[in-house]
Amino acid sequence: MKLLKSLFCICLFFASHFLQGQPVSSVQLYQRIQKLNVLGSVLYIAAHPDDENTRLIAYLSTDRLYRTGYLSLTRGDGGQNLIGEEQGIALGMIRTQELLAARRIDGGEQFFTRAYDFGYSKTPKETFEKWDRDSILSDVVWVIRRLKPDVIIARFPSTGEGGHGHHTASAILAQEAFEAAADPLRFKDQLRYTSPWKATRLLWNTFNFGGNNTTREDQFKLDVGGYNPLLGKSYGELAAESRSQHKSQGFGVSASRGEALEYFKTIKGSSPQNDLMDNVATSWQRVEGGLLIQKTIDSILQHFDFTAPQYSLRGLLRLREQMNTALAPGYWKTQKINELNALLLPLSGVYADAFSSQALAVQGDSVKLTLSVVNRMGVSCQLLGWRIEQKAALLDTQLSANKSWTLNYVLPLEKNKPITQPYWLRAPMQEGYFTVSDQLQIGQADDRAAIVCSLSIKLEGQLVELELPVRYKFTDPVKGELYWPLVISPAVLVQPSDPVQLVYKGQKNAEGTVRFNTLQANKRIRALAQGDKDRPSALSFAPDTLILSKKDQVGTLAYQVMPTASERELIIEAQDQSNTTYNQFRADIRYDHIPALSYFMPAAVQVKKIDLQTRGKRIGYIEGAGDKIPDALSRMGFEVILLQEKDMTPAQLQQCDAIITGVRAYNTHEWLNRVYDRLMQYVEKGGNLIVQYNTSSQIGPVKAQIGPYPFTISRNRITDEKATVVFSDSSHAVFNFPNRLGPVDFKDWVQERSIYHAASGAQGYQYLLRMQDPDEKADEGSLLVTTYGKGWFTYTGLALFRQLPAGVNGAYRLLANLIALNQRDKHGF
Repeated sequence: MKLLKSLFCICLFFASHFLQGQPVSSVQLYQRIQKLNVLGSVLYIAAHPDDENTRLIAYLSTDRLYRTGYLSLTRGDGGQNLIGEEQGIALGMIRTQELLAARRIDGGEQFFTRAYDFGYSKTPKETFEKWDRDSILSDVVWVIRRLKPDVIIARFPSTGEGGHGHHTASAILAQEAFEAAADPLRFKDQLRYTSPWKATRLLWNTFNFGGNNTTREDQFKLDVGGYNPLLGKSYGELAAESRSQHKSQGFGVSASRGEALEYFKTIKGSSPQNDLMDNVATSWQRVEGGLLIQKTIDSILQHFDFTAPQYSLRGLLRLREQMNTALAPGYWKTQKINELNALLLPLSGVYADAFSSQALAVQGDSVKLTLSVVNRMGVSCQLLGWRIEQKAALLDTQLSANKSWTLNYVLPLEKNKPITQPYWLRAPMQEGYFTVSDQLQIGQADDRAAIVCSLSIKLEGQLVELELPVRYKFTDPVKGELYWPLVISPAVLVQPSDPVQLVYKGQKNAEGTVRFNTLQANKRIRALAQGDKDRPSALSFAPDTLILSKKDQVGTLAYQVMPTASERELIIEAQDQSNTTYNQFRADIRYDHIPALSYFMPAAVQVKKIDLQTRGKRIGYIEGAGDKIPDALSRMGFEVILLQEKDMTPAQLQQCDAIITGVRAYNTHEWLNRVYDRLMQYVEKGGNLIVQYNTSSQIGPVKAQIGPYPFTISRNRITDEKATVVFSDSSHAVFNFPNRLGPVDFKDWVQERSIYHAASGAQGYQYLLRMQDPDEKADEGSLLVTTYGKGWFTYTGLALFRQLPAGVNGAYRLLANLIALNQRDKHGF
């Protein structure tokens, strides 16, 4: 056992890129051996997923073969979602995986800071008011010190031409970090793990898009439009595939071929004259003893056989020995040994996999695992041992050609085994950034697998250590063999039926339900509200106990919120017979273009006391790019009917007291062009059509007519969620029926007031609100209404899609008034 333990301490490496069931071709292996001879690195810095220049990254990584990283300060949590209803941290998880998918195509590496994308910001001042500037700067410094880039490239300038305040902030931090990373007196705690680093230069990758041309002919230029015959693609084609992974943002693009010039302005350090890496040694000459290493790599490349790549295995193993003995400790020694180690398994043809047939493993329970190894090319392969958690075993098994070895093992899990949760979500976050206490996790794109199997083997007589993430493996009847992350779950899941509980003025008891799902048999569950010593005064269950005798059984309990309850967030708990407490539910994200994602959220109910009057009963809702407004409408007591093109008949439409279109519905549904006349007839006959924001950005132009009279959608927005709101006509029904609105209704809004306003000056409309961001002119385009025939039309850029799920009282009252515009005569207003 001591031998096994010592074996696992030697040259441990991660080969997960090659262990996802994806084939690795001889061409890819050859190119990665070529990369062993290149000792240069570049770090690209910007603010969000999709800010990066994928063509430049593809060129630097797959043509110049530099270690190329992209540091996105945020995970894009505050963006918009074209493909679903996820917002906030869930959207950030999606966009994280989209970035990782992009990097797998263009060859770059992905890094993040702890900064939270809180939505559009107009100035870096506003950005730094929410981010902890020093903390985020320390993260940028940390990534620089770990990656040690020779050249740092900022996507945006610090002078504001990038528009978004986050963009400008990313450039400011890049400049500050360029200097701070080299200063041993800055962020000294990091030096326990790394060393100061001074990059040779900091460049701004100037641009020409959005009508803003910042390129100049006297800037350094680089043609990145070449063709890579090994890959059979141009860098423009690779870049298009990479950028098109940002599907949640609607960023699918066409490929470019031929010359493509990138321009660079020097911000700090020496200016490049002939090459991006001027005055930087990018061969083994930069490392003492490196010439021998370079000669060996050249020989391996010269003798590489594309039809039998395994013949290069012995050469790579000898190269590893040379690196370990001939090179002094240092960054490039460690980096190149890691790159070499990652080549050994795919080069040998040995397939190693660790998986479970269970999608979920429960704390305190057990999980069935399978470890499988196949020697597909017949190299000399000996199994020496394995370790899973605290269990380990020695082996002495020689694998014959194309023969497999399989181990089935039942792993018991401790009750305190950490549940599956992205590392940046494990602690409560601050307003503008995530809380991450482990320095070594900062910068990481994703999490380590919940369970990892270590495997010790000998290839051609040399020790190779592997870490295999244990994944859930299954077969889909349409998609075939699939791998998903294995999820570690609490034994009991607790999920309220509605995260927002409206308590109406004068209402005696507001009611709701909570769903309890036990993943273990024989559970006696008692429900209570966390932190309430006097439960009946806030929330009570009657009955409050469930007997769940079967595994994966679901039960429901009803609760009442008492009139005396104050506005607050309540955490619902389930306590079992052993006094173990559970208070989380699992949220799943499923899209074909990214891995399956799961995370856990508190079983929270926001109690909101509201004075809300409504008129009308039935709402027709045309879903757009994804939002949760139908849930809010149901919460308000409306019957919600989801409408599609086939439902756009006069008879169907006339049954609706109001019709609301979801966010960007006109961007995502071309059929709305075809039903314009029918919708206008509906309005003309007394209907009420409420259109939420649409955009004319790259997400998709608005080709349809929307309102009864022409108007233009601008890109104007109010990002200050606390901006003062002025009623242009305080006597208008929008502000008076059936709820009388005032300034209090615009308190406690989240993230932003509004986006994509109607441009001013449209004839036939009444502009009802004025508001402004600091140091800007007032804008009146967030809400405009008009009558048409007997009915009403509204266009609003107000961010109701954010406010209603957040339980903002005023948003509910305003929406109720918009819905009631065609009900006034019926009620004598």
